[in-house]
Amino acid sequence: MRILWVKGGGLVPPDVGLRIRSYYLLRELAKRHQITLFTFYAAHPDDEHETLKSIFERVVCLPLDVPARRSRQEYLSFFRHLLSATPYSINKYCRPEVGRVLRQSIRGQQYDAAICDFILAAAVFPWTMPCPKIIFTHNVEALIWRRHVEVAENPLWKWVARREYHTMARFERRYLAQADHVLAVSKKDREFLSTWVEPGKITVIPTGVDTDFFSPALVADEHPDSLVFSGAMDWIPNEEGMMFFMEQILPLIRREIPGTTLKIVGRNPSEKLRLAARQHAVEVTGRVDDVRPHVRGCGVYVVPLRVGSGTRLKIFEAMAMGKAMVSTSLGAEGLPVADGENILLADEPQEFAHKTAWLLRNPAERARLGAAGRKLVAQYYSWATVSLYFDEMFSQLIGNRRAQQPLQLAR
Repeated sequence: MRILWVKGGGLVPPDVGLRIRSYYLLRELAKRHQITLFTFYAAHPDDEHETLKSIFERVVCLPLDVPARRSRQEYLSFFRHLLSATPYSINKYCRPEVGRVLRQSIRGQQYDAAICDFILAAAVFPWTMPCPKIIFTHNVEALIWRRHVEVAENPLWKWVARREYHTMARFERRYLAQADHVLAVSKKDREFLSTWVEPGKITVIPTGVDTDFFSPALVADEHPDSLVFSGAMDWIPNEEGMMFFMEQILPLIRREIPGTTLKIVGRNPSEKLRLAARQHAVEVTGRVDDVRPHVRGCGVYVVPLRVGSGTRLKIFEAMAMGKAMVSTSLGAEGLPVADGENILLADEPQEFAHKTAWLLRNPAERARLGAAGRKLVAQYYSWATVSLYFDEMFSQLIGNRRAQQPLQLAR
């Protein structure tokens, strides 16, 4: 099968959720299908996208000169787009030249299916192609912005978030309606998207994990009374969650277990986060070459997120390494986890702190939760297994299109 895959934000390195999910799924799909990858992203040093030519039939990369996050240039760019009906996060990347290069790249080509990977790419996606066109959502962007509005304390940030929420909701509804089919990554997202499009038009693709790469330590190397969070720290929900944790939860844990340490692992932490970390005696690593030693060395893995949508790949990665964890309900939203069985869930600061301290004091319970989590992901959620959902969706969508029948998948 010949597949066109259009992705905004790049594909490598696979170090953040949107790239991790797409990279590993595409790597599996490329073993069975001929894939043309078109991707556009912020230009950066040591660009690795040329290496993808050994994986896919064809790769077209378009690096863009995009203002750095929180820079003066980005603020100016945002205010220049205030009167636009399109979200700034879309305008930032989906420029006219991206659409032109994409159209030139596929001219004269025929594909059995075309994937718009993430809503970001919808503004330049070739919607007039004669083949089935599918949006792979990863999350519901409008829902993320609505949750930003709900938790924001700064009036200016609340105003910005509210503007992005309203413009993004209109944008997502418009392009989801144009797609022949929609892929969601959780039943929760499917329920939300079903208020915009027909439920039969949506298929849930589970989250996966590389269970060979993320594996338990051969020798126990946990540091007593240690906590870890990992994730891209230039993603606002991660920063917000860790600010919340340091200010409202960590002091309560240390009241029960003095000397508890916290390590925040992930790229591009802001000066605001670093300042708060110094005030709370928290280690911030910045970008690391390999997250696994940091996660394996913790006593408890924490996911205190209050904003987000889709599913958190970091949870499956930590589970694959056999780590016990405490998460908010939203942090674990959309994943097939069960409180008390393979994870502990808590939403209020006092409850989160109590459950975390309890786990730190109980190595046997940490081992039980970690083993249950590892068993879950190893048995059902390897990327090879998850990629088969795509094959089923492709075959049914193409077959039903030829017969002019609606797609009916039992997912």
